[in-house]
Amino acid sequence: MAVTDTTPHPAVTDGLRLIPAHSIRRRVRLERLTYGAATLGITLAPQQADLWPVHLGAAGIAAGTFYWLYARWETVHGWTGFLKACQKAVPALTGAAVYLTDRLTPGAAWWEYALPVAWGATMAATTPLTSAAGLIPEQTPDTPNTPALETAPAAIEQAPPATYGEYRARQWANARTTGNTLLTSVTQYQDYAPDFWGIVTALEGEAVPDLNPTTLAGIFDLPVGTITLNLIDGQGPGRKLLQARPTLDDAQQALQDPIPRLFNDRLARPGGGATGMHLAAYRTDSNRIALRVTAPDGQMIQLNQKQITRSLGYTDPSLVTVETDGMGDGVISIYKTHPLLNVREATIEDLTMQPDGTIALGQQPDGRIGRIPLYDPQMGAITDLFVGAPGAGKSVTLLHVIAAERISGIVSIVADAQDGMSLPEVDGRVYHFGKGIAATAATIAAAVDLGKYREKISSENGWGSFDIGNPWRLVNITADELNRILSADAVVPRPYRKWVTGLVGDSQSTGRKLGEGIRFAAQSIHLADLGDKDRIRANAKNGTVWLGRTNSSTTQHMARDGVLPPGVELAPIPRYFGTGDNAIDAAFEGKEAKHGPITAGMANIINGGSLYTNRTWYARKENKTYPGLIALMESAPIPGLTHEEDLVFQTAYAKWLAFAEALLIGGDTEEGIEQAGAAAQTVAEDRLAALGIHDDDEDDQPSSGSIKDRILDVLTDGPMALKDVRRKMLDVAPGSVNNAMAELHNAGHVTAVSRGTYQLTD
Repeated sequence: MAVTDTTPHPAVTDGLRLIPAHSIRRRVRLERLTYGAATLGITLAPQQADLWPVHLGAAGIAAGTFYWLYARWETVHGWTGFLKACQKAVPALTGAAVYLTDRLTPGAAWWEYALPVAWGATMAATTPLTSAAGLIPEQTPDTPNTPALETAPAAIEQAPPATYGEYRARQWANARTTGNTLLTSVTQYQDYAPDFWGIVTALEGEAVPDLNPTTLAGIFDLPVGTITLNLIDGQGPGRKLLQARPTLDDAQQALQDPIPRLFNDRLARPGGGATGMHLAAYRTDSNRIALRVTAPDGQMIQLNQKQITRSLGYTDPSLVTVETDGMGDGVISIYKTHPLLNVREATIEDLTMQPDGTIALGQQPDGRIGRIPLYDPQMGAITDLFVGAPGAGKSVTLLHVIAAERISGIVSIVADAQDGMSLPEVDGRVYHFGKGIAATAATIAAAVDLGKYREKISSENGWGSFDIGNPWRLVNITADELNRILSADAVVPRPYRKWVTGLVGDSQSTGRKLGEGIRFAAQSIHLADLGDKDRIRANAKNGTVWLGRTNSSTTQHMARDGVLPPGVELAPIPRYFGTGDNAIDAAFEGKEAKHGPITAGMANIINGGSLYTNRTWYARKENKTYPGLIALMESAPIPGLTHEEDLVFQTAYAKWLAFAEALLIGGDTEEGIEQAGAAAQTVAEDRLAALGIHDDDEDDQPSSGSIKDRILDVLTDGPMALKDVRRKMLDVAPGSVNNAMAELHNAGHVTAVSRGTYQLTD
């Protein structure tokens, strides 16, 4: 309710207090007696040169009074409060001035005795301390014996409350929402401020009602949210503590540490990006604020990078990074300027694999080195996924990784579906480099055959795991621009895409325990295009997902699907540093947007279930190549396979290259598929014959016979499901196998044992 003109209010009455008149008279007499005694001391003491303690005391009173006034200037609200403080300081300051004047003046002139008397008379007449207290005498009723119930209601309503507590209690009693409750024990926190507390009591057997912040604010005409009504510890609901702090909370908030206030007010609130999370610790430096965040007990960490950026008032998401453990802890880093505008070039030490299998790939925003694994000593060979649009720095990042493999003695088998243009520096500097769509498929197929060779030898020797260098080197396969083969819009025959997808699935299945890792790189790709996406997700936990700038949110979602830590939403990498409202302002004003430096090499890296932002080491480009990376590669010899492995790989590559080239031409027809198999068989026989080797194992060669004949050969081992038949004929399109099986069934050559399972007809 609004304050009426007749109702005293602290802000209006300026702190005046109603007390009995005899108390005021007693206080005036005491103050005047004090001035009389002080006058006698000020008159006599300055004339005594040896009373140094008294002289120093007078100087101390003056200094202390000045300090007190200074402190009041910092705490009082408005000029009125400060003028009252000055009025209270007048006796001490003027008395000390008279005392020190008499003491510092040599001799004993007549005015040295008259000045203290004049001071005492003036102070006694004005009584500054009593006047500054704002005391006014109570009015004694003319009819003290008149019963209260006989007083007119209008007179009761208009009678001013005697104290501030009565004023607030009356506001509570007059409110309709407070029922039969009473506000008692009203106590101000400070005389000059409207903040107070009190006890609300209900009738016996009843509870104090729960009132919302708006209702409480309306009762006392104070800002919403500054009044609370809470239960009292150890007491029932019939008594509650009411606190009104319209100015004290603001003062405390102003003194609160700004970092926790920033977190609580902007991020932890609903919709702030860290809703409901707790700030455990923080640290600051010249360019970064790091917030250590924890989730409430029993909850998972939930941090939304884009929403946090918005809540902070930033327009550039790259100035905010989020890192979590996927459980209950996380770190939010807020940067003033971009910390990764400039990174140094890589060194041999950076790219040398450590005992834990990692290399230093670049720098994180907080200054830490960004490390990724080339191998996991516990899990074995790993599966990596590198996704980035043109200009995102994917190729430069791959070159750093391949250089690290050569420096670390790892055999690099590389294929570039863009005819070698994506990774030209690799040509002649790794064990194998396949250039083109056909060469990429043949490279992966030959690597699969290499894995089968290692699997056969391991089985014969009873080996259940891989040990680097005993007897084989670690092999990592890099397949770049794989989207040219596996993406839905790739211009290759459908059987060709299915064949390569099967090879990719095979490489993931057999490589981990055989020391054969694989790294997929593409501009846009779905996990499902890489064979068994569930296996990709599992392998990404001990491998790396390098997610650079992409051209669409769909691509980003596809690449991170199932491997991003729970509770984390990451913002995409922008094309330029410093993007944000500049582009919007330019669009609004019809001007060309100004761009900052390009963000090439920036990526969100998902590794081991954790997420961090990294920028790959700088690489200087000259004459369309990177001489620094070439020098790093050539700083160590090219690691190679054993003689037996080299024979297996090179023979398989020649065979599958012929198969891939033929399948690309005629893979849309059954005849074309058969011709591809025949071409591969011929090349394999010719190559082995040139080496003086006779190949008795024809299972690894594409059959030159018809698809139907091959199906009949497969079924000689007994009944088999159609899906298992297709798995044994990975070089044949699944649709062609289905059609051939249907024709054999119609002709009576095979019989359906059950749905989807066939056997030879007796």
